[in-house]
Amino acid sequence: MDIKFDRFASILFLTVGVLFIIGSKHISSSSYGSVVGPDIFPFILGILLVLLSIRLFYETFIKQSNKSQKEKLDYKPFLIIFVATLVYMLALESVGYVITTFLFLVVCFQTMERKKLVSSIIISAAFSGIIYFLFVEVLKGTLPGWPVWF
Repeated sequence: MDIKFDRFASILFLTVGVLFIIGSKHISSSSYGSVVGPDIFPFILGILLVLLSIRLFYETFIKQSNKSQKEKLDYKPFLIIFVATLVYMLALESVGYVITTFLFLVVCFQTMERKKLVSSIIISAAFSGIIYFLFVEVLKGTLPGWPVWF
């Protein structure tokens, strides 16, 4: 952990979070056929980013810098998750939210910890299904449903 980098990153993320909150106020508060407007998600994301960046900034003051121990960077998991994110963004509209989110989460969970395939599948399926149900049925929002060929 590099203390200077973490402090800089926390300030950068705090700025981005505040910009998300400010920018979400300029988005219309409702959309056609949806009770939940397009301004809600960026606003919540901005708040979450601000809170996490404040926590990171706080933790940089608590932890002692250990200069003698240098961490080896692991690029392979980063590249796998980055490519999975790109595929997720490209496939979301055509394949649908539930299937793409399920596959994306399984890939990410398996990249982080390979030994728990069954629990990864169960958690990914539950998360995708529950979030889709809550957003579409309870909040009356809209998400890409199932593919047309399904």
